[in-house]
Amino acid sequence: MFFHIVLERNMQLHPRYFGRNLRDNLVSKLMKDVEGTCSGKHGFVVAITGIENVGKGLIRDGTGFVTFPVKYQCVVFRPFKGEILEAVVTMVNKMGFFAEAGPVQIFVSNHLIPDDMEFQSGDMPNYTTSDGSVKIQKDSEVRLKIIGTRVDATEIFCIGTIKDDFLGVINDPTTT
Repeated sequence: MFFHIVLERNMQLHPRYFGRNLRDNLVSKLMKDVEGTCSGKHGFVVAITGIENVGKGLIRDGTGFVTFPVKYQCVVFRPFKGEILEAVVTMVNKMGFFAEAGPVQIFVSNHLIPDDMEFQSGDMPNYTTSDGSVKIQKDSEVRLKIIGTRVDATEIFCIGTIKDDFLGVINDPTTT
């Protein structure tokens, strides 16, 4: 799920960036450092949407660097248990498959795949129904439900299932 939240960060800036463009330099460094990162508490920072406040700088002794407290608004992505996501399959093996929904990697175990689907090995491993009408392989788009998450300091891992109503393949790359 996506959220629009306010976060704070202390930014260190080298003296060479001082001058008329101090604020612009601070904002570009903030975007470079923060966008695309993950904090376990808030999730993945997708984009910074605005700067609320740049505090007064504090000179660091001995280095010349200045630390500015910056309060900024951003869009974050945090998956939750029970959430339905659409993802792209990145790898298929006999244990299940891995899919990505934006920055989140989701593992779907073969126990959480419908019983009528069986693993087919070969040059393009896949899970196929007995009649061959539905196939899950690399680059397939699937709708899945998150049944568990594990949050580390810098990463979020998810376990998903497609063994429920209205879940499964939504786009097969071989049919397009």
